[in-house]
Formats: sequence, C-alpha cells, structure tokens
Amino acid sequence: MNLSTSPKKKKGGPDVHKSAKKKKQLPAENAEVTQEISTMSIAVPGSILENAHSLELKTYLAGQIARAACIYNVDEIVIFDDSGSSIPTEKNGQEEEMLNRKGCCSQMARILQYLECPQYLRKFFFPLHRDLKYCGLLNPLDAPHHLRQNNKFMFREGVVTEKPTKSGRGSHVNIGLRKDAVVDETLTAGIRVTVKLNLEEKEGKRIKGTVVSPSLPRQETGVYWGYSVRMAENISQVFSQSPHEDGYDLIIGTSDRGKNIQDIGSRELAYKHGIVVFGGVMGIEYALENDPKLNSTEPELLFEHYINTAPNQGSRTIRTEEAVLITLAGLQSKLKPLNEAKPFDLFSCIPQSQDTKASQASSINKQ
Repeated sequence: MNLSTSPKKKKGGPDVHKSAKKKKQLPAENAEVTQEISTMSIAVPGSILENAHSLELKTYLAGQIARAACIYNVDEIVIFDDSGSSIPTEKNGQEEEMLNRKGCCSQMARILQYLECPQYLRKFFFPLHRDLKYCGLLNPLDAPHHLRQNNKFMFREGVVTEKPTKSGRGSHVNIGLRKDAVVDETLTAGIRVTVKLNLEEKEGKRIKGTVVSPSLPRQETGVYWGYSVRMAENISQVFSQSPHEDGYDLIIGTSDRGKNIQDIGSRELAYKHGIVVFGGVMGIEYALENDPKLNSTEPELLFEHYINTAPNQGSRTIRTEEAVLITLAGLQSKLKPLNEAKPFDLFSCIPQSQDTKASQASSINKQ
C-alpha cells in the first residue's frame, strides 16, 4: 500500500481520497523475475460506519475489518460509496448526507491504512488526526511485516530519509533497526518502500539493501505482506479501477438472497485475481440502484457468483463486519488460486504469538 505522504506534513494523513497508488517500484530492468501470485480483494461500503454512534465504535468496526482481512491474507481492501455520490442533488439535507458518507469512506480508509502500517513507520505517515484518536485501543494486526528490531528477515518496510549518502548516490532508508539501510536508488524522501536485505553479508557500519516491489516478499517466501487500500466513488469503480491489468477474473457478491455457499464444490472457484463484494445496511442491491454507470440493477448479472454465506442465520441481520469474517472463512475451502503462494516456513524470522503475549503481559504489569 502506498503511504507516500511527506513526513513534513502536519495535518491530515495519507491521501485516502485518491485511488491507491503502489509503493516505489523497480525499473523493469532491475526487477527480479518472479511469477505473479494470485490475489484476493474485498470491497466494503464506507457507509457501514454510519451505524456506529461514536468515534470509538467506528474505529472498532474498522479494526474488525482489518483483522479479518489480515487473518485471511487479503491483498486489497476497496472502500466504496454505496450512496451514488455522483448523482446530482438539489436538497441541502441530501448534500450533507452525501458529505457524511464520503467522510465515512475516508475515515475507514485512513484507519485501515494506519493499522496496516508497521508501528515504527506510523509517526512518519500519520500525524495526529481525529479519525485515528482511538486506534490505540484496537487489537493489533500482528501481521508478519510488522517486524521488531530483533527479527532478522530478508525483507523490511521502510521510509526514505533526507540523510545524504557519502557517495552522493543512493538513499538512506529507515527500516526500524538501529541503523538505516543504504540503497543504490536515489529516491524522494518521505516515501514508503519495501527493502530486500542481504543477510549473508557481515554486519558492518552500513546495512545494504535493494528497493523491491511490495509483492516480492510473498512471491519469494510465501509470507503475507499486508494489504493495500483503495477508494471508489461507486460500486462500478470497484471493478473499473482495478490495479490489475486484466481486472478481476473472479467476482463474488454476498447477500442473504444469494446461492447457498454449501452448493459450491471444494476448490471450485479458480481465480488469478479475485474480489468479494459486501453490501451495507441496505445490501448490495442498494449500491447497484444508486450507481448511474450501471445499466442493470440485477446482482446476478454483475457477479459471477452471488452467494449466501450464512444460510441458516439465527439473527434477522448480519452486520457487514461479521459477514466479512464469516464469508472469508467459508470461502477458504472453495477457492482455488491459479498461482498459489508457496508455503511460508521461515517463522523463526518473524514475530511469534508468544512475543505478542509477552508484550501484552509487560504492558499490564506497567499499569
């Protein structure tokens, strides 16, 4: 995910109003040739935050989405406006409502970006902001790329600093260690990059690294490396602004009016780049009706699979944040990635569950 705001910026956070940009990419001649792995995305309407009646509850709801995405290795989260914001309106009350919904989309995107960002980088990209006031109360993602100082892993996330190199070429990158990494590329200060380190070199005065694509850690090792965040003005932009050249080849919609998920066979849903779309309080149908760019409001015509992932629900309603967790869990045995990531086996190089428990115990003792 791109969080390329300058560290000098005093107000606001990342530019969540624009479509997600990718982190610094290597020129084609320097990029390592690896097979592109299959990706899974989810799309949720920002309007679900309207149901939360306080900033604390809004923050917690967004945190639930982030946790579910991380647990099930989601690569991209798309926040879309299901109110049809591009439809002109004459009533001031409707205008205020639309502005509020846009604010909910931005708020959710900002919280999701904040949680995905490694802790040691947050101060560079996220100045004080009202939307992030209660993020400290959330359960951490504990994602593999949230490395600690004592973790020796070949990849790390970092921020390019303004410190000049002795040779005048290259850049210093803060990667959360006692010493910055030095890379050959001359980069703009303040951008977030993924750095590959040569762990076989003897530790000297400098840590040498190479800036790589943020997808390379997963391609090379199979490790989950977080999600990107993208915003869409309506549901049609969820698909038309896909970051993948050929778009999504598996599009799944969720609704209590959909097909029973149990009717789908094991590993029946083959995909290279898949996306699962969730509706808000009014359902996906509401988003389709409010999108002026769609010629049809029939979900069955838009989605390759329109499924019900909780067919025997005991509650009259299932909240979107609950549906995300239920659906991602239910789809695990149904999905068949065409280019599956290799199994990750370098667990000794990344933080373990016992590290988190020890950290929590230490915090409790200090209190």
